[in-house]
Amino acid sequence: MKKTGQIIAQNISLIIKTWEEQVKKEILSSKNMDVVILQDHLRYFTKDISDVMTRYSNPIYACPDEKYIEIFENCSQHGKHRALSSNYTVDQIILEYIIFNRVLTEVLILNNVYTLDVGELLKYFMEMATLKSVEAFSKSIQDMQEKLVGTLAHDIRNPLSTAKTSLELLDCQEGEDLVSTMKYIAIKSVTKSLGLIESLMDAITVKAGQGIMLEFAEINIFKIINEIYKDSETIYFNEFEFKYTSDNIVGIFDGTAIRRLIENLISNAVKYGLYKSPITINIKDLGEAVELSIHNYGKPIPKERQGQIFQFLKKDNDSIQLNSWGMGLTLVKIVAEAHGGYVNLESDTINGTRFTILMKKSINKPGKKRIKL
Repeated sequence: MKKTGQIIAQNISLIIKTWEEQVKKEILSSKNMDVVILQDHLRYFTKDISDVMTRYSNPIYACPDEKYIEIFENCSQHGKHRALSSNYTVDQIILEYIIFNRVLTEVLILNNVYTLDVGELLKYFMEMATLKSVEAFSKSIQDMQEKLVGTLAHDIRNPLSTAKTSLELLDCQEGEDLVSTMKYIAIKSVTKSLGLIESLMDAITVKAGQGIMLEFAEINIFKIINEIYKDSETIYFNEFEFKYTSDNIVGIFDGTAIRRLIENLISNAVKYGLYKSPITINIKDLGEAVELSIHNYGKPIPKERQGQIFQFLKKDNDSIQLNSWGMGLTLVKIVAEAHGGYVNLESDTINGTRFTILMKKSINKPGKKRIKL
């Protein structure tokens, strides 16, 4: 068995190269993948098998020791990575391991070290690796769906709550102007909720590497943000400031997604900010890009958590506040990156909390597009 392990170690590059060639022929989703992403954990997996065979005369009876546990934890990571690779499926992950087993077996046969015991051990490795990878892949897809659905459900709740409050305040004795305003807010909020429900149904069918469906069009983003600013002044009791460098900032954007992005940040600013301090909305035209920022004073987000708060599948059980922040920030990060940009967070006791989003004006073409995670 030790000699078999040495043969594998000597042929790792050949094994990986042959596997890569065969995978690209047999698995469509792998054809355009970066080599590093495609090979993922495979080089380490091959080396681990070699190490185990070298260490034990009867490796199959040494299970499970720390090395075995480490091997299969790496396989779980492989499944998670494949969940972020576009259009990968469970079938394709299984096929990856079938091809790997085939390539490895052929190399061992050519070097006259393939035996019944070696075959049994490889079968065990492949079965366990496939099981752990598929398990992690399926759980990651489920987590993505739950996160996207949870984000949408969170966003649906806000306009419905606004509509409910407006209807409760609707009193004909208060005058025609107030009735008209409350009716307008209620209708607008319900209409927004219906649009989000359509997105909710779409999120349920998300596949590997995919996020929400966006619809891009040429719009003046200033008009959307100005409307959100006016709505916020009507809905909330906080003071708002709106600063801008131009009232004509045209580009290819998904207006609905940007509206949700800003409304999430404003909602959180209201929830966690100081009531007596203004919430500032700022938009800057940077030529090829646009910069949005939402600022509030109040309790800061802890420094040690700021790097985690945007992680898509991050689960934070230690802080209810961060869970609440994170639900909306999932969307903020996705939408910013879908527009070729990013989101930046600055938060401390003195300066308050500021979220800055940069988005490029013309990185997308008009039309629907399911974005990648």
